[in-house]
Amino acid sequence: MALNFANNNSLSSITALPASISGGGLNLISTQTASSSSTIDFTSGLDSTYKEYIFKFINIHPATNAAKFRLIGSTDGGSSYGVATTTSMFEAMQDESGNNAVLRYEDGDDVAQSTSAFPISTGIGSDNDECLSGFLHLFEPSSSTFVKHFLTSTNLVNGSATPYTVSTRVGGYFNTTSAIDAVQFSMSSGNIDSGVIKLYGVS
Repeated sequence: MALNFANNNSLSSITALPASISGGGLNLISTQTASSSSTIDFTSGLDSTYKEYIFKFINIHPATNAAKFRLIGSTDGGSSYGVATTTSMFEAMQDESGNNAVLRYEDGDDVAQSTSAFPISTGIGSDNDECLSGFLHLFEPSSSTFVKHFLTSTNLVNGSATPYTVSTRVGGYFNTTSAIDAVQFSMSSGNIDSGVIKLYGVS
């Protein structure tokens, strides 16, 4: 069997993929920018168009030191929030001098069938240069058969006297077979002072 190899010239000649090949691209649906915002709500764009949605968090800065970034879901377009949710959380961290490295399960920040906003990070520092960035994957929120799984990954600078870099991972599910068609982000204390959240559909 002969092997065919691509070269730079043949690759540069490609202008489009065949229809049978999925590009697996991110399709920007909406962007919201916080400005002393008590919440950021996405009440449109989550539907049956895509099987997976991604939220990207860019430089989320709290007004209150050590506030935690939170999430809650809705099944009625954001008219009300409070879908029962179960999560697990763990974090890895070390300080700026390279000491006090820790990897641990955060049993104080997980939830079990909670209908309140729940943390997807530990406490974020509120100094001018401190913030959180990361992403959330939400899988098939329009399903009428299954619960709605999600995964988050964030990195932040905490608000301690000796700053730490803290990487958090949260996995969980909205325990409903109704469509999740809106989500709300907030802080555990105070406002979202600044930052950008972008919503993408995954094709």
